[in-house]
Amino acid sequence: MINIRHIFISPGHNFFGHHGQPAGENPILEVSIVECVAGRGLRGDRFFDYKPDYKGQVTLFAAEIFEALRQELGFSLPSPAVFRRNIITEGIDLSTLIGQRFTLQSVELEGVDECRPCYWMNEAVGPGAEAWLLGRGGLRCRILSNGHLHKDE
Repeated sequence: MINIRHIFISPGHNFFGHHGQPAGENPILEVSIVECVAGRGLRGDRFFDYKPDYKGQVTLFAAEIFEALRQELGFSLPSPAVFRRNIITEGIDLSTLIGQRFTLQSVELEGVDECRPCYWMNEAVGPGAEAWLLGRGGLRCRILSNGHLHKDE
């Protein structure tokens, strides 16, 4: 069973499209529920209607990876929001969902690709984060059905 621990959206990009420039300062907002719109993304998020059939309409990241990174690299990160992934999950190895259709709560998703970390992770998280996250950066998904996702208690 996949549990949802956190849901994050952001109105703008801080890293995407900022190569060679300083990171943006758009807030990342934690919400308890989010609307998923098939083929479009999460309502209110920076990637909503980004482009047709975009493979990162919603991104997932494992709480277990967050905890392992904090312990192994010694970072005192207060929240997984720093990774700028939308849904923080618990209870499944997200890499097993690449190429799979699956249902999260009432929403059908398709796991498309790993959210490969980029050099911004060293700035946002700390030195060595990009290399440590290789193969563990999260999951990019397409949204196949409309619905809502909510934090599990």
